[in-house]
Amino acid sequence: MGTISTQQHISEVTERLSPAGARRRTVVVTGSLFIASTVAFAIAATVLAMTFDWPDILRAPADVVLPRVAAGGASLVWTWFAVAWTYAVLAVPILLLPAALARRGDPALRVATYLGAASVLLALIGFLRWVFVAPALADSYMNGDEGTRAAVAAAWTAQHQYGGALLGEHLGQLLAIGWSVTVSIIILRSHLMPAWAGWLGLLASAVYLTNQGDILATAISGFPVWDVGGLLGSYLWALWLIALGVLLLRRANSNAH
Repeated sequence: MGTISTQQHISEVTERLSPAGARRRTVVVTGSLFIASTVAFAIAATVLAMTFDWPDILRAPADVVLPRVAAGGASLVWTWFAVAWTYAVLAVPILLLPAALARRGDPALRVATYLGAASVLLALIGFLRWVFVAPALADSYMNGDEGTRAAVAAAWTAQHQYGGALLGEHLGQLLAIGWSVTVSIIILRSHLMPAWAGWLGLLASAVYLTNQGDILATAISGFPVWDVGGLLGSYLWALWLIALGVLLLRRANSNAH
């Protein structure tokens, strides 16, 4: 019995240290983080939507947003902090995906991976404005006179359009869509995963792209907007990320047998 147990232990250690074992661990970590980061972000975002009317409040003027920020206090700041960093975790599986798919040498996937990681960084900047910038502006707005409020409102609009609409939403979402489109096409061409995963990724990306209308309308008056595009697109994109994670875990399990 002792000999058998020792042999099994040696076999397990050897398997873990082998290239195949290392690849399997990478696939498991990548799949698990796609699922965990997406679910954690969804929970944090749901809390934010219930307590702060997000994302609708993003298009509200300063005289609506800043009093809401002040009223939200520390709990709102911590909610934004959770939203930001749960989304930031997504950068890890994005960076690991080429190794998980055994396609490190694929130039298209390599470029897309950089775009995907950059999209997370840009989104993180947009989210963390609400932690480090919005509370200070809200405090100045609530405690200032009429002239101070006008100046703070102008400052709020400037940083909101730059850090939020431009970096976090416009560029962040476009780069994320570029990454997901590339990954979806690779799935369809390589047959590494079921074809439906590739088509779901393309569908989610196309619907998510329609949210650019809402963003561009903040700068171009009368730009056409599909009101449900952002919400539907983000839900489909999240569903695709979870599906990607599940398929990677199945891939790891099938390779283990």
